[in-house]
Amino acid sequence: MSQSSALSQLPIAAVMAELLAAIADCPQVILKAPPGAGKSTGLPLALLQQNIIAGKMIMLEPRRLAARNIANYLASQLGESVGETIGLRVRGSTQVSSHTRLEIVTEGVMTRMLQQDPELQGIDLLIFDEFHERNLNADISLALALEVQEALRDDLKLLIMSATLDGAALQSILPAAGYIESTGRSYPVELYYKTPAAGGRLIETAAKEISSLFSHETGSMLVFLPGAGEIQRLAQQLDGQLAADVLVCPLYGQLSVSQQQQAIAPAPTGKRKVVLATNIAETSLTIEGIRMVVDCGLERLAQWDPKTGISRLESVRISRASAEQRAGRAGRLAPGICLRLYSEEMLARQPVAQQPEILRADLTSLAMALAQWGCSSPLDLQWLDCPPEPALKQAESLLAWLVVTDDDGRLTATGRAISQLGVEPRHGAMLWRAKQHGVSVAATAAMLVALLEEPPRGNANPDLHFQLNLIESGALPRSQFYLKRARQLFTKLSYSAQPLKVSHQWIAPLLAAGFPDRIALSRGQGSRYRLANGQGAMMMPDEPLADEALLVVADIVKTQQGDSRIFSAVRADQAMLQQVLPHLFTWREWFDWDDNKGRLTAEKHLCCGKLVLERQSLGEPDADKAAEALLNAVIRKGLSTLPWNQAAQNLLERARCARDWLPDLGIPAMDDETLLAEAALWLLPYMTGMKTLKALAQLDLVAALEARLGWDVKQRLDHALPTHYVVPTGSRYPIRYQQGQAPVLAVKLQEMFGEQASPRIAQGQIALVLELLSPAQRPLQITRDLAAFWQGAYREVQKEMKGRYPKHPWPDDPASHQPTKKIKKQL
Repeated sequence: MSQSSALSQLPIAAVMAELLAAIADCPQVILKAPPGAGKSTGLPLALLQQNIIAGKMIMLEPRRLAARNIANYLASQLGESVGETIGLRVRGSTQVSSHTRLEIVTEGVMTRMLQQDPELQGIDLLIFDEFHERNLNADISLALALEVQEALRDDLKLLIMSATLDGAALQSILPAAGYIESTGRSYPVELYYKTPAAGGRLIETAAKEISSLFSHETGSMLVFLPGAGEIQRLAQQLDGQLAADVLVCPLYGQLSVSQQQQAIAPAPTGKRKVVLATNIAETSLTIEGIRMVVDCGLERLAQWDPKTGISRLESVRISRASAEQRAGRAGRLAPGICLRLYSEEMLARQPVAQQPEILRADLTSLAMALAQWGCSSPLDLQWLDCPPEPALKQAESLLAWLVVTDDDGRLTATGRAISQLGVEPRHGAMLWRAKQHGVSVAATAAMLVALLEEPPRGNANPDLHFQLNLIESGALPRSQFYLKRARQLFTKLSYSAQPLKVSHQWIAPLLAAGFPDRIALSRGQGSRYRLANGQGAMMMPDEPLADEALLVVADIVKTQQGDSRIFSAVRADQAMLQQVLPHLFTWREWFDWDDNKGRLTAEKHLCCGKLVLERQSLGEPDADKAAEALLNAVIRKGLSTLPWNQAAQNLLERARCARDWLPDLGIPAMDDETLLAEAALWLLPYMTGMKTLKALAQLDLVAALEARLGWDVKQRLDHALPTHYVVPTGSRYPIRYQQGQAPVLAVKLQEMFGEQASPRIAQGQIALVLELLSPAQRPLQITRDLAAFWQGAYREVQKEMKGRYPKHPWPDDPASHQPTKKIKKQL
């Protein structure tokens, strides 16, 4: 079949004329087209045929596997090899030439192109494929491209292509965009649901259903699983269960290119296959012969925790859009079936789309891109979802620790050098540091970074010495892949001819150059460590390295409870770390209260981040340092050490409630963690002259809290959330505040006569909960709605109270009656 006739067979052909016209006429175009429509293949070929774009085109793919396959397919359609008209740039591989008109790129390649040449000389079209995946690099590249288009290149064209997308959200940042929608070509897919048995028997259920389907259905099968571990376990479970004509083909990111191609290629004649895949196969790829899909309904996502600087791997339920995409794989080539290993009700409870990566990822690469671009704030650029401030702050702190940025957030000379290496900031810091120490150290860094970029899966030994030995000796299955990548990195450091040999004494200092926050000091028990960023970490007691005094950690995962689990690390020598990385170590004076000795102590500490590596006594602290020592004791022991009287506790609770209810009031953070972290600012000035814990009893805690709030904010707080409320009789009663709960006013019922509705505070936003009391001050009723109480439950209260307290008034119309504190004969 000729190229033009192949194009005409694709569903996108129906809107091709309209689409090409939009690309020619509009600076921005949004194309919505389902998988299989031909947007990644047919459209690029049509653009090349029609010569609508004079300069080069760059197409960003979120996944390397898809990028390689698309490049190979497009080149084959032109009767060429990749590197001629069609180019490819992925990590570790560049195939382009002077004849290249369309480059398929992944990861941060497009971002680096924009950074290195913001005018994008010779490039006229940027294509963002599979944008619905909301890959972090795609979001960064789009934000930069929009600024380039607005400020430097009004002739630059942007094409955003997606299978499912929020068109309104995209059009909000692309107001000039043309919008084209293409239908796909899909055959009917029968949907079936089956929930696995309780007890996490997903693999057993999947194996049973796969065997059953192969016994009475034709064609090959695609099975979606959350990760490589589940794929390997299911492959083992299926071994011997399936007919001899069924091949089991795993498909996930860490496999070699040849293994991935085996999964994608058509099954040999007379054979069928079952492809066990992660969500890598959800879009972009057409796997030949698939007409059955088994979907476990899960995917594995890394959820970044900015407080700890550590990711937590979670198996989460897929979105409804992902479920639709997965099912659609069964109907690409013929009518098919999809078995979902979950219930229809479970699917209905899931969000329409998965959370974008920018809202849940480590933002170090984004912070680096902003610094390199010269952005003082992400708000200077346009985003579909603005980067979350806590994660961005954490990333900026790390860049400062890596000496990539200065105090003003601008790139240092080191940062500029690292930005040219085209790797993650941590890895760039390792390579740059190595270059300062010569060829053998540079070779070690190149090998180490190659290993860290794609850590081998299923390796039980966490020691990076051991893993690098395997690569060097060729004993690791992908040794040649790692050596090739290491050679590329070595060349980036301006070395090439020398052999790649690992200098093992340099592994720890190089790793610490990129992971200074993960230098780990043993706590002396149970294989537990403290990281330089203050977080706890642990290893299994029987693992290698578990008894080492000092480690540098590379791979660590947050667990559900307690310390994070270390998966790869290297033993470290403190003296060598100090020699190579002196900027990470500082001597600090430390003053604290010694509980055992019952007195203040003064020490000098050698610190690495939050680790204390050495201590030296400074003798007795002088009076000026005594308060600082007491403050450290308070921070260590907690806020309960302070003299919390009723007034101080009430002020704190009011401030916390106001921060929740009225964010615009300007109340600073008043949670325990922040108050302790910032105690030197608000508490220390009120501790002058105090030398003992007993002296804290004299602390004016109300004054200290008021000073933290500031006079203006305190006035606004008192107005919005008063300490007391004046009831209709003129009596003034205290309001009880507690964060997370509605405020409560305890008042005798008769004193609320005449009040039509529940009193409100916080600028009218919050109704007081009324604790209505009997004449004997006992609770009669608790209500949030006084008007409803008068008309309803009051009748029962009136009936009972008339008999018990006949001397007190119990009118039939309390909402209109005179409020009183008196008995009947005093009225």
